[in-house]
Amino acid sequence: MEAVILILGLLVVAFMALGVYATVKVVGAARRGVDRTLTQARRTVEDTTLRAKSYGQLGVGGELAQLRLALRTSMRATQEALRAGSVEDPSLSESLGLFQRLGVHGRELDEELKALEREPDRATVASLLPGLKERTRRITKSADSLRWAARDRARRFAEDDLSALNVQIDVEAGALRHWTTEEPEPGPEYRPESGRPDDRGQEPGGGPGAQAITAPDPRQRTTYPWQKTARPETSN
Repeated sequence: MEAVILILGLLVVAFMALGVYATVKVVGAARRGVDRTLTQARRTVEDTTLRAKSYGQLGVGGELAQLRLALRTSMRATQEALRAGSVEDPSLSESLGLFQRLGVHGRELDEELKALEREPDRATVASLLPGLKERTRRITKSADSLRWAARDRARRFAEDDLSALNVQIDVEAGALRHWTTEEPEPGPEYRPESGRPDDRGQEPGGGPGAQAITAPDPRQRTTYPWQKTARPETSN
């Protein structure tokens, strides 16, 4: 009896532990989902603000906004392309590693540009713009290069797969159209001088070996839609 109670107690504890674990996992997943939503919303608001500044603000502030917008757009597009491609092409894992290293420089530059937007000394910021533009160009150029290389690779794989599929379909289509009609082998010809049976197996003169020819049953004839229905004969 004590053993049964002990087993039941262990089962209850196990179920409780399992319930706590499942609750923690669900809460963690929900929290990560909320964090992703908030991050995405924050990025969307920030991108919209930068786009408005780049078009509506003149001078150093507008140029800084343009640099940040170009940097963020290029980096985000490359990240999405590499992550999507690496699911089907594991060889892109090395490209992802390189992009992560490039992302460090991109985040540093974005933070620096963001800080300079609040800098009151516009003359000093203006003197830094050429170097900032060059850094932005180098980072975005590398990001664009990775993104387009991944897309070209995926496109080439798709073209190769399509070419192979077209060849297989052509072979299959040819096999489906390949049919042969076997002609019946001709039977022995009847030669009166030899007295041999003709192709119907009949002896000359309709002897004992002759076979009766049965007239075809009209009810067993195959009819086709394009055939006309025979008119019944009328008796006078």
